[in-house]
Amino acid sequence: MAEVHLSIGGNMHVLSCRDGEEAHLLNMGAIIDAKAVEAREAVGGLSEVRQLLFAALLLADELNDSRKAAREGTPITGHDVIDLAAPLSQLAARIEAIASALEKSAA
Repeated sequence: MAEVHLSIGGNMHVLSCRDGEEAHLLNMGAIIDAKAVEAREAVGGLSEVRQLLFAALLLADELNDSRKAAREGTPITGHDVIDLAAPLSQLAARIEAIASALEKSAA
């Protein structure tokens, strides 16, 4: 198993992946990081959890638009074809873990 270090929203995350998938995971991390930055700039003052939540929502919105365009037969550009299901799932799991940890520390 390979290990990848991702910087997302100003926070470092270490993830394991299959050998040979490092570049793909780094690319997906860069996309998520860009959305996290976009979320922070748009809303400001977000906690890490909320920043990742907004980033996930922005990515889900793009995915939804791409799927809608595909159903309607609208041409899709190369950027829109990116499969975001796995990264969104991983991001959702990370958000849930962070939220859980925050709830435990607040109690």
